[in-house]
This record gives sequence, C-alpha cells and structure tokens, in this order.
Amino acid sequence: MPSKAPTIVRDIMSRDCYRVTANTSVTTLAEGLALHRLPGVPVVDSHDHLIGFISEQDVLGKLLESAYLNEEPPLVRELMRHEVLSVTPNKSITDLAQEMLGSKPKVYPVTEQERLVGIVTRRDVLTAILRMRRA
Repeated sequence: MPSKAPTIVRDIMSRDCYRVTANTSVTTLAEGLALHRLPGVPVVDSHDHLIGFISEQDVLGKLLESAYLNEEPPLVRELMRHEVLSVTPNKSITDLAQEMLGSKPKVYPVTEQERLVGIVTRRDVLTAILRMRRA
C-alpha cells in the first residue's frame, strides 16, 4: 500500500536542523553551511527562539574581505537579518509553494510559539509536490 502523500510542512520538514547563535563566527557558519549543504540557516538564542537568519550571500563578501585583510571574521550578529520569513508545522505545502513563488528564501525556519522546530527548503516542497502528483 503506498504511503500517504505529505500535505503539511510537518510531514516534510527537517527536525534536527543546523542552526547557529548570534555569537557564532562567520567562519564556523560557513563551514557548517558547506557541511550541511544549506544556503542559509536560522539564528537562535539559548532557548531555541528564532532571532534571525543568515545566508551564504550574507557572509560571502565579509568572509572574503576578512581573509584578504587577514582580520578576524565578524560574528553572525553583525550580519544576520532580523526580519525572518518562517512557517508553522501545520501550514499547507501547497500554500507554502504559492508563497515561494513570490518570496526568495530557499530555506524557511519552522517555528511553534517562536521556537525553532525545524527547517523546510524549496527542494523539500518540490519533492513533496511531486509525491502528491503521483498519489
């Protein structure tokens, strides 16, 4: 019997996701982005409350500049965005796909009561829609 096609974010989100704090160095962040193959990650406080987001694009120039000038790279707090598009675990995948048509993030933090519970990527949504079509 085929498995039920995913219909909400909870069905497809990554629960054990890479995240950083505001005090993380940009070098450590860049290493984590490469290791986890993510274009960006949520920034959380000590209680896993979502406080920002930072992407490869946000750090690339500063990382290059600090390497060129042989300086310490900045901390995430200096480059992160405080305005973050996030979704809840109960959001419909089709509604999220519609939002992704207009918004540019490739990674959306998934939150419940402002706490990070996972992430969902465009690729996750694309894969889920393909599975829904096959169901």
